[in-house]
Amino acid sequence: MLEQVANSIGQSLGKRVRIINQRPLSGGSINQVSCIGLDNGSDYLLKTQTGTIAENTFQIEYDSLLLLAESKTIRVPAPLVFDDAFLVMEFISKGKKAADWQEQMGRNLALLHQYAQQKKYGYHCDNYLGTSLQINAWQDDWVTFWRANRLEPQLNLFSQHAGTDNALIKKGYQLLEQLESYLDQIEEAAVLLHGDLWSGNAMADSRGVPVIFDPACYYGHREAEFGMMRMFGGFGDRCEAAYAEICPFTDGYEERFRIYQLYHELNHLNLFGQAYFSACMASIDAIL
Repeated sequence: MLEQVANSIGQSLGKRVRIINQRPLSGGSINQVSCIGLDNGSDYLLKTQTGTIAENTFQIEYDSLLLLAESKTIRVPAPLVFDDAFLVMEFISKGKKAADWQEQMGRNLALLHQYAQQKKYGYHCDNYLGTSLQINAWQDDWVTFWRANRLEPQLNLFSQHAGTDNALIKKGYQLLEQLESYLDQIEEAAVLLHGDLWSGNAMADSRGVPVIFDPACYYGHREAEFGMMRMFGGFGDRCEAAYAEICPFTDGYEERFRIYQLYHELNHLNLFGQAYFSACMASIDAIL
């Protein structure tokens, strides 16, 4: 594997290189992550699959990182090469967050959301949120996108083993029927979203500047980013206030944030089980 990785890096750099060391890094359960050192003194981050991986996963991540990097608004690891079995990207040393890291994150995120806009909501391909398929079929309006591509697939997946009489399923479909009252007024352009921005997918570099990685990109309503950002904490009031200085939130945003968070809670319920059932129920009850 390492020889194949070295050959791919060499082709990209236009010169032959050797990998002389490799050290494992902490990462998620989906991929193995390590730092590889080359004989030219450069370090890169290497992601390899731990088991069966969906087709084109590393290509999708490569393309998404390129798209985010093109905005020049917030730092992401620059991707170098990919294959079905691996992805190589810039290695960024983790540093201490600057005192204004939260504000930097909020402002940079707002600038990202201003950078690229689409008339329709979706993405050029489906991708993955963890190991869950994330459907990104283009939709003309946001409420249809969020119902058909986000909440309904997660509810359908849960109902396959919980049954249609399950209390969460009943309330979830009740919410789907009422979704227009919460999202129908969204007429903003679709913007490029990271899509999976929780605290584990953000850090500071050696200068204390925000870095984001492991995207699940699509074009959507900008406030949807905050559904995941709020789910596990790590992005506080200062971050949201700095964001709102550039891209103010509109009336009803707290309810919408909860609807966006519900998607990620349902995904975690389907991935990790009943521990997330009460969180899903609490969100649905708070919305209805």
